[in-house]
Amino acid sequence: MKNKISKKVDFLSQEIINSCKKFISINSVNPRTGGPGEKEAAEWLESLLKGWAFDEIKRYDAPDKEVEYGYRPNIISIYKGKNPEKTIWYVTHMDKVPAGDLSLWETDPFTPVEKDGKIFGRGSEDNGASLIATIYAVKSIMDLGIRPKNNIAIALVSDEETGSDYGIKYLLKQEIFNKEDWFYVPDAGNSRGDFIEIAEKSIMWVKITTLGKQGHASMPNVSINAHRAGMEFALACDKYVHENYNLKDDLFDYPYSSFEPTKKVANVENVNTIPGTDIIYFDGRILPNYDIDELIEDLKKLSREFEKKLNVKINIEPYHIEKAASPTSQDHPSILLLKDSIKELRNFEPFVGGIGGGTCAAIVRAAGFPAVVWSTKDGTAHQPNEYVKIENLINDTKVFGYLMSQL
Repeated sequence: MKNKISKKVDFLSQEIINSCKKFISINSVNPRTGGPGEKEAAEWLESLLKGWAFDEIKRYDAPDKEVEYGYRPNIISIYKGKNPEKTIWYVTHMDKVPAGDLSLWETDPFTPVEKDGKIFGRGSEDNGASLIATIYAVKSIMDLGIRPKNNIAIALVSDEETGSDYGIKYLLKQEIFNKEDWFYVPDAGNSRGDFIEIAEKSIMWVKITTLGKQGHASMPNVSINAHRAGMEFALACDKYVHENYNLKDDLFDYPYSSFEPTKKVANVENVNTIPGTDIIYFDGRILPNYDIDELIEDLKKLSREFEKKLNVKINIEPYHIEKAASPTSQDHPSILLLKDSIKELRNFEPFVGGIGGGTCAAIVRAAGFPAVVWSTKDGTAHQPNEYVKIENLINDTKVFGYLMSQL
């Protein structure tokens, strides 16, 4: 079976590469980060899949008044099993993060470039290669006339990069999943392909707004510099979390909680004005051992100390919170079958662990479903000159195809 599937994937390899390039060429940057959204990518993918042997293809468009066309697309494609007891879902996302500083790119982010055995472009690794690998894995078994026992379903979702309200969370609200189902989410991994993710940390994005009094830069005696106070408080928050939430859990690839200052909002446009408002965001990935609500309350208590000390007002707002769900059991059939497939195709023994969080797997785990994350990647997601190795793209397709045939 594995040899037939591998040969079929090899036969489809140029089509797989071309489809990956096509996905990269579409600007589907999440509209919450300034992009046009997933509409064009969804239309191309839906047109592609309709030419294949899926038994059912359906769109679930999540209403979103913030985008010009009024919705965020999600595509469900089902290849029915011979005697299904459940549906096995493969979830990948169509949205991308912004390109960032274009001067750091050697090529145009949305013009795919094949070079040195890699395909460069925004969305190549996150999540284009895995999206293409999973749909062509299904095509490979379709073309061979292989019908697994259980249903194989592909979910191409929107909005993963900014919280999934219009993607996998929307699909959960539509009640299309059954309690027996399980999920594969090809959206994290390592460069060898021997890491299987079964757990994620809690996500805690917070917005910190410091309010002072704006004035002329030459008159600090009648102004209150919110920027200075905001920086001082941000450093205090950073120190507090790392000193007081410092447990180690070796299940995770970074075994500690992280709490990183990230987005900084511009305050004043000119140099000679003391800013009266300062806004900074933190991205926290907190070990499941800790209660997120307690941590936020701790930061609010700390803010009250600094309000008195610096004569400012500090607001702490949870911007995006995803509380960690229990890990998927290491003995679950989804993991055992994936391990067997990797060993059959790659000839090495994979291991399980956890990551910082942020995939659709965390969301479906929280809803009570077993979920497993796996793919082969070098970790260039969100970076300039993001790429996927063509070898990984093709070999992951083979693993997924073989795995699907065993389900």
